[in-house]
Amino acid sequence: MIQFQFERASTVKASVNAMVNNGNARFIAGGTNLVDLMKRNVMTPTKLVDINAVPLKDIQQKNGVISIGALALNSQVADNKIIQEKYPLLSKALNAGASAQIRNMATVGGNIMQRTRCSYFYDTTLPCNKRQPGSGCGALDGLNRMHAIFGTSKDCIAVHPSDMCVALVALDATVVVAGPKGERRIPFEEFHRLPGSQPAKDNTLQNNEMIISVEIPDNEFNKNAHYFKVRDRASYAFALISVAAALNMDGKVIKEARLAMGGVAHKPWRLKEAEKSLVGKQATEEVFKQAAEIAMQGAKAYKYNAFKLKLGPNVIVEALKNAAGLV
Repeated sequence: MIQFQFERASTVKASVNAMVNNGNARFIAGGTNLVDLMKRNVMTPTKLVDINAVPLKDIQQKNGVISIGALALNSQVADNKIIQEKYPLLSKALNAGASAQIRNMATVGGNIMQRTRCSYFYDTTLPCNKRQPGSGCGALDGLNRMHAIFGTSKDCIAVHPSDMCVALVALDATVVVAGPKGERRIPFEEFHRLPGSQPAKDNTLQNNEMIISVEIPDNEFNKNAHYFKVRDRASYAFALISVAAALNMDGKVIKEARLAMGGVAHKPWRLKEAEKSLVGKQATEEVFKQAAEIAMQGAKAYKYNAFKLKLGPNVIVEALKNAAGLV
């Protein structure tokens, strides 16, 4: 780990000002991802700005949305009564992530900003365009069992690791950020990027901006929601494939649907065409299989992750069956 400057900030303005003219500075709160990356010399910030004293921990419902502060802990959000009652999909996704110890340290903002767990990204002796642009993507012809099947490029096939973010994209969340010019709002679906030719850039946040909250609009998905995660072990394992499924139902008829996948792309992967295919139909396994076929259109596998082409639709169907109460 290299030497770095350390500064504490107690307001949003002071936090933002501390980042000005330092493109290699980083905010730190729980540090559950950043510290690991610094220890491995994957990330080498020359300055850390501790924002734990900034008042961004509240969870408040107002004006038709719930606002979750960027410094709210993952465990606090998952256990919040309003979240559990009105946004159970988010609570379920958070409880599927990492371990209890990490959920007690990790913040919402940090969860959104966490970086891929691709082994080629973490190993500084191996080529990785995300870590060292222009060095190549070792995963393309390497061990790519955990890697993407949607939205890939010749420069990167890494996946975004968050469970929480899969639920947030399904729930049409908005990320509220602050910078030198004030606040701006970013639809969650537009916050994270596909790799393209610049895989080192994970999201659309500017260097001198910070996440201050996440907002989720009121919805009717509180009764029929499920987060289904397939992984190699029951705890502290990242998704091979996960699916966030939520249905607004009138009896057995689907009035509205939300679907998103994790473990399949460089960003949380929203399945809008599959959602549309479900509207107005009976909640049956056959209907869910048809939606899963639509969801998997355009998927491309690599040498060691071809199993995801079969696993993906099965996980979608099981998530929808659980959401609809068919199992």
